[in-house]
Amino acid sequence: MAEQQEQAAPDAMMTRIGQVIMLHHGGDREEARSRFLDLWAEIGEDGDALHRCTLAHYMADTQDDPSDELAWDLRALSAAEELTDGRIAEHHESLAVRAFYPSLHLNLAADYVKLGRTEAARTHLRRARGAVGALGDDSYGDGVRAAIGRLELRLDGDGTPGSGEGPGSLGGPGSSGGPGGETLGPPRRRS
Repeated sequence: MAEQQEQAAPDAMMTRIGQVIMLHHGGDREEARSRFLDLWAEIGEDGDALHRCTLAHYMADTQDDPSDELAWDLRALSAAEELTDGRIAEHHESLAVRAFYPSLHLNLAADYVKLGRTEAARTHLRRARGAVGALGDDSYGDGVRAAIGRLELRLDGDGTPGSGEGPGSLGGPGSSGGPGGETLGPPRRRS
């Protein structure tokens, strides 16, 4: 019985994170940020890497300050580096760690653009471009590739973000990503 409860806990946390993601996408950014912080306190700095990666990846979108957004995106990348395909498969069998990296690096590149750190942005954009082979040939993968292309064009121009969607906006698919619409963890779509 205790083993079943332990097995259910990771799913329960991902569900709770997904609920906050929906709250944020529904427009309540402040409440989402507050609830993410509460969940982060529960998970802890050394908690489950999938939980930390997912929460940090989405928490970045609730930040007002680009430096804070960068800090959360760096936490997401650090947690992803601790993940294994086995851990991700426990959550959803069709996911692989390598599929997280295009979005993680794209969002870091966008953060660095906002901060005027063009070379750091280019570095992460190259990493995002180098990792796109892990994405499927579907609307989500197409959206990430298109967002990388848009940011590359901006950086090839004058290196400053333009108007309209943020450089990390992925467009295309919804934030859910899963076959049944469930939240799978990174990659994310900026709202």
